[in-house]
Amino acid sequence: MEIPLGHPKRNQGLVCRLTRSLYGLRQASWQWFNKFYYTLKQHGFRQCKSDYSLFSTGEGSSITFLLVYVDDIIIAGANNDMVQQIQQRLQSVFKLKILGDLKFFLGLEIAKSRKEISLTQRKYTLSLLEDTNFLHCKPALIPMEANIKLRAKEGDKVEDASAYRRLIGRFMYLTISRPYIIFAVTKLAQFMSDPRVPHLNAIHQILRYLKAAPGQGIFFSSNSKFNLSIYTDADWGSCLDTRRSTTGYCTFLGDSLISWKSKKQPVVSRSSTEAEYRAMANAACEVVWLTNLLRFMDITIESAMLFCDNLSAIQLASNPTFHERSKHVEIDCHFIREKVETGFLKLVHIPTKHQLADILTKAISKPQFLFLMSKLGTYNLYAPT
Repeated sequence: MEIPLGHPKRNQGLVCRLTRSLYGLRQASWQWFNKFYYTLKQHGFRQCKSDYSLFSTGEGSSITFLLVYVDDIIIAGANNDMVQQIQQRLQSVFKLKILGDLKFFLGLEIAKSRKEISLTQRKYTLSLLEDTNFLHCKPALIPMEANIKLRAKEGDKVEDASAYRRLIGRFMYLTISRPYIIFAVTKLAQFMSDPRVPHLNAIHQILRYLKAAPGQGIFFSSNSKFNLSIYTDADWGSCLDTRRSTTGYCTFLGDSLISWKSKKQPVVSRSSTEAEYRAMANAACEVVWLTNLLRFMDITIESAMLFCDNLSAIQLASNPTFHERSKHVEIDCHFIREKVETGFLKLVHIPTKHQLADILTKAISKPQFLFLMSKLGTYNLYAPT
């Protein structure tokens, strides 16, 4: 007997309603997270409002954190008994595969000791170099040549634009442990719609730089103090096609680098002061978010230091009076004034040569690049002793 598949009559407006989400569908990850969230909530977990994938339970020395990425979970806590209890509770509801101490997570390699935690992506980097046939290339000391000029429509078109886009995507994931290449990557990402040969040559420069030290990563000290400081900078009118400025900032918790960003500003700034002022406002938003995140971890930050190398921008943010030159600036940029007035943010002028965020806004010379990179807490776990 022949059994028809599906609904034989399509003109009745019938639809199928799934009682469970199938793996691979667009709503599958959301349905899984929703199920996981309500299960954790029933077991007494609290969800962080600053990062919805972060949960905690317990208090004091027994506080334990749980971080979720799709179906991969990290459990961290000082009390091993508490961690094991959470594992048992989750195993009673879900089928879990416990992999033990955290050493490898989504391409990230984690090495721990009593004094430090090192985060690298060596295996991921070597795989990238092998796939692009750059495993035996001549290494470079900087990811992008200083004072390089890249335009959108300059040079011949790249034959395989899809390969260019895939490389940019893989570079983006590599910036998790390599903040010093983020400017070069975001700069080249602006040309993904129509890549040209000069853009491809710049990508090859990044690959040659990765070949020089594939095990380079970042270092987190276990002795860092709980004081927050952020370096912010802007490169005025650096985009040759739109004349927009580039914003960059890097945030430190004690001596450890915990967040960084490099991004082209959404509007054209009329002066370097305005560009720096917008960069400071973006950095202030990052500090507010980080303080809320740290408060969820029972770490209270009363104030933060913001380092800027532009005195005019500091005066503009510190003086609440009306400025003729700033009347066109959006109101949300003046958000930083409120934080300065309340004492939450303390603005500090810093010489340009010591501005750590400079490495996130422009391609700089080799000596300055190596100097600033050493100040970011980078560490090569695989370097010969």
